[in-house]
Amino acid sequence: MSIFLALILLVLAAVLVGGLVGTLRGPLAADRMIAAQVLGTAGVAFLLILGEATATHALRDVALVLAALSSVMTLAFVRLHGKPEK
Repeated sequence: MSIFLALILLVLAAVLVGGLVGTLRGPLAADRMIAAQVLGTAGVAFLLILGEATATHALRDVALVLAALSSVMTLAFVRLHGKPEK
């Protein structure tokens, strides 16, 4: 694995930790949902880059499933919380 890919993975890991903190500590449900979306997006990017760096093609499939689940999670949130909080 090249140093460049390792640095990108390190930055994405930091984003994942930040998203986890935001999900746990967000004051509003919408804030926690946005942090969860950051987790999904960064998780997909992390898996794709890790799969490319290690030549593990199965990680592409896992990233695709995570992206689909993240989209479904957003739709479920909007359906549950139809009107924004004030």
